[in-house]
Amino acid sequence: MNERVSVIGGGLAGVEAAWALANRGIDVDLFEMKGVRFSPAHRSENLAELVCSNSLKAKRLETAAGLLKSEMRLFGSLCMQAADACEVPAGGALAVDRDAFSAYITEKINAHARITVHRREVTEIPDCPVIVAAGPLASEALSAEIRRICGAGLSFYDAAAPIVTKESLDFDCCFTQSRYERGGEDDYINCPMNKAEYEAFYDAIMTAERAELHTFDERKDVYEGCMPIEAMAARGKDTMRYGPLKPVGLRDPRTGHRPWAVLQLRKENRQGTLLNLVGFQTNLKFSEQKRVFSMIPALKNAEFMRYGVMHRNTFLDSPRLLNADYSFRKRETLFFAGQITGVEGYMESASSGILAGVNMARRLNGKAALRLPVTTMMGALCGYISDESVKHFQPMGANFGILPPLPEKIRDKKLRYAALAARGLEDMKQALMKEGECFGNGI
Repeated sequence: MNERVSVIGGGLAGVEAAWALANRGIDVDLFEMKGVRFSPAHRSENLAELVCSNSLKAKRLETAAGLLKSEMRLFGSLCMQAADACEVPAGGALAVDRDAFSAYITEKINAHARITVHRREVTEIPDCPVIVAAGPLASEALSAEIRRICGAGLSFYDAAAPIVTKESLDFDCCFTQSRYERGGEDDYINCPMNKAEYEAFYDAIMTAERAELHTFDERKDVYEGCMPIEAMAARGKDTMRYGPLKPVGLRDPRTGHRPWAVLQLRKENRQGTLLNLVGFQTNLKFSEQKRVFSMIPALKNAEFMRYGVMHRNTFLDSPRLLNADYSFRKRETLFFAGQITGVEGYMESASSGILAGVNMARRLNGKAALRLPVTTMMGALCGYISDESVKHFQPMGANFGILPPLPEKIRDKKLRYAALAARGLEDMKQALMKEGECFGNGI
């Protein structure tokens, strides 16, 4: 079967989706509005433009980013081909000449016999097989169309709290309890502070350095429900204690009394390996988040898998809308890919495009969806964005916290990460060989 597929968006996810489809014998119409209309962040007419950093993060396999890129190579990733051809020295990171990178990809896409590039804005999602790979700065018209199809499950602003690993907490300084005993006993992990600890924390957050906002990220209004914790602190010394740090309904078993202030941590994934700092949306610089939030006793050795952000970021409530193969639950020939699905980062977006393209091709050819092992980084990411147990969905980048733990406990973090990466890559190779989807060289 060779039904044409429309791919909307020529970013990293869109080009990977088109490349995966075309290399599996599917004709592709790739729609990109640049050249006709530019978003506030884009400047070049080339596809796969890198609008922020030119770094694709760590190269070493023993890192989450390194594992993800190694998995992508197994699929014959176009972005990885371009990165190898356009690499610039950056120590342990894989950095690229961004103009050469996007020019390389644009040339490859334009030269592919099965891909036709259309330079125009898409305002309606067609009824044919389609992959929507619009980025966080999707046009207003396309965003409205996505909202119409998906319902209310679309956010236009990312106000996300930091996420830490459970195993990095100091459990001598925290306790499990739901406020007023409502809910399960371990629904929340509570991180208490006494008065002196709270006041030191308050002073630090008041003087911490904020991240610089791009013009297109700025917003004049801040809803109470997503107010940055530093903005809340600026309203008064005790404001946080009447908000996300309120201690009412809790009792510290170490003292038998209500703490002065309490940070609550909530499960971010089904396994409970990742924990969300409840109510801690923030626009502090990442280094400042690490410094200031680690002043909370239970978090003094916390490992941050994601830092808080406040920026424009169009994304779906994917756990309610998407399957693990990136298909839309209410329409079998509609897929989504890229940051709109809730994956965060250049390579994470590209990897979602690969899987959307592969699975669209498999669906059109009458094959079952490719479901990757959750021990792989790509499998864990698509598992996270489709996990209905995630009630307060926030975008997520590659990190070892979303992988299931090893059967054996390895205390040394470097050794543990190396073992997780080795397991993930081997499981990916086995899965792809079984399904006949192995196109690359692996490493």
